[in-house]
Amino acid sequence: MIKTLWTGIWLVYLSAPVTDLLHGGHSTGVRVLGWIGLVAFVIWYMILLFRTGRWDRNVPVLGSLAVLSAQSTLLAVTLGREWLVLFVYVSIASGAALPLRYARWTIPGAAALMTSVALAVPDGTAYLAGLLIPALLGGFAMTGVRELVRTTVALREARATVAHLAANEERLRLARDLHDLLGHSLSLITLKSELAGRMLPDHPDKAAQQVADIERVSRQALVDVREAVSGYRRPRLAAELAGARVALTAAGVTPDIPLEPDVADVPEESESALAWALREAVTNVVRHSGASRCTVTVARRQTLDGPVLDLCVEDDGPGTGGGTGEGPGHGLTGLAERLHKAGGTLEAGPLKQGFRLVARVPAGPAVGSGT
Repeated sequence: MIKTLWTGIWLVYLSAPVTDLLHGGHSTGVRVLGWIGLVAFVIWYMILLFRTGRWDRNVPVLGSLAVLSAQSTLLAVTLGREWLVLFVYVSIASGAALPLRYARWTIPGAAALMTSVALAVPDGTAYLAGLLIPALLGGFAMTGVRELVRTTVALREARATVAHLAANEERLRLARDLHDLLGHSLSLITLKSELAGRMLPDHPDKAAQQVADIERVSRQALVDVREAVSGYRRPRLAAELAGARVALTAAGVTPDIPLEPDVADVPEESESALAWALREAVTNVVRHSGASRCTVTVARRQTLDGPVLDLCVEDDGPGTGGGTGEGPGHGLTGLAERLHKAGGTLEAGPLKQGFRLVARVPAGPAVGSGT
């Protein structure tokens, strides 16, 4: 609708041919043919403008411009100088419908054709000065408008693509968080449920304690899921170490875990990534390793790229601590992506006896140097 109004405004400059048809002293037959020619020109001109960008090739556009040029030439030669204004519309249509590499030739070509016809039409040169500059300026101005429209469309498509990628990234983040949160919590709930079932006949008090722990873990899992969905949760390494100790003990695995990790000056994003790494590693040990002992170490090292903080989780189980045993599982893949975002790396693989996972993140200013 807006494009129609904008295009229609400029048709007011066809008042010269209309006035010539009404008061130019032409015979009835000439006026009828003139009206037919003018209407045909306007219809062809409008079709050309509104089909801009819909033709796959430029050949149909060039053909349409050739038709408009022929109509303009025929009407100007047969009816008089007032019809030279049609060449301005040919120039504008060239700028609007053709890429610049073509329009830079067709616009001057339309102006040159108008000049030739003006020299052949009686008193045509009197109109030439007032039409030549509008034809050139209007045509090249429309090339700018065309490029602006194309850029705007491309920008909208780029924004839509960015929004789509952002939505995908957010879904991936949520999937990683839910996997890490629920995998750990549900594993712990399963273990404690099995313990409670074994204790129930002979030790109801201890079974009740396990049930109470299940309730506590379930409530905490619900809180964690809500915070993860909201995007506010950033796990702390110290809290995850304490949780890992509880989970390993409940699974019958002897934990060797430091009490207070050295996370001074460590960026929050790095600590959060290590906390997720610890949770994923311990969950895999509980689920898949069949280990009797699990050792967790947190060490700060100085490298050529700056200080780093290493988290090493090692078990002595006969199973695979990585998940499926057929390559990295979804948990390790998501964990590697999370560490990469924090500027860190992940190394994981089997040992002669057991499995080792090493997560490394930037640690900020070093407390001291070392290897």
